Amino acid sequence: MSSNSSAQANRKGIVVLGIFAADLAFRAERMPRMGETLLGQRFNLGAGGKGSNQAVAAARVGGAVHLLTRIGDDAFGQLALDTWRSVGIDTRHARVMAGESTGAAFIFVSQQTGDNAIIVTGGAANGLSAKDIDAADDALADAAVFIAQLEQPVEAMQAGLRAARRHGVMTVLNPAPAPAEDLGDEVYGLCDYITPNESEAEALTGVAIKNIDDARVAAQRLLDRGVGCAVITLGSQGVLLHDATQSIHVPCFQAGAVVDTSGAGDAFNGAFTVALAERMTTLEALRFASAVAGISVTRPGTAPSMPTRAEALALLDAAPLPA
Repeated sequence: MSSNSSAQANRKGIVVLGIFAADLAFRAERMPRMGETLLGQRFNLGAGGKGSNQAVAAARVGGAVHLLTRIGDDAFGQLALDTWRSVGIDTRHARVMAGESTGAAFIFVSQQTGDNAIIVTGGAANGLSAKDIDAADDALADAAVFIAQLEQPVEAMQAGLRAARRHGVMTVLNPAPAPAEDLGDEVYGLCDYITPNESEAEALTGVAIKNIDDARVAAQRLLDRGVGCAVITLGSQGVLLHDATQSIHVPCFQAGAVVDTSGAGDAFNGAFTVALAERMTTLEALRFASAVAGISVTRPGTAPSMPTRAEALALLDAAPLPA
């Protein structure tokens, strides 16, 4: 092994590019119609935003996490800093922008099912650009895994993938929310892993996913565009991993009654990056991430719902692989 390859193999860090949003979560029987006011059952203010959630999830299960983002100098920005510091996230490249607001999200949570609908704005993080990636080059050079989503500008995501590839860093793109326009072959070619859910996979490929076979068709289309490995999360049906040599379906983990699904995807992605950074096998990584996601849906909120590594390992021990 060359000295450069050896150095890459010894990397353990994770760089997350994404936004923070203060989650304003409302639980009610249903969404109100236009012009209608409903009484809700519960309100909660918490830390959210896909990038921040994934960073918190990764840190909670033992990842060495570096977060690349922007926040405002307001109360929501202080909530972000307090959240990150509480779990040991490196915030050297989380810029506080004077005079700007921090991102926020409206989250409706069904009182009956725990399913959710979300409106999010990035606030100061809407200004993330290639310059922010350049400023964080030292963090990328030392990382094992880089992950981004689509809540921040596409320019920043593309620059992050390019920089990660230049440094020999594994790349993960969580294409959420689903893009309104085609991402382009260059982006797909820069993705070692892409992790859409069913609706995002349909938006990317045009394949409506109703079962595992549909997911495989969609995953293959992503590979045909240049992706190294497609990981499609399927909610209660589990997750599908599909690459050039294997197609593996992992059922979801049942950790208790479903309370709130809003943080499940972020829990999965954060844990998945940790598994990749620790050089787990593909199946181990999928199961580890699925266990973390399975626990998260039994709790309210997004960042507050992320479990510890010990909790995830306990659930894995209770559901061992078949002999």
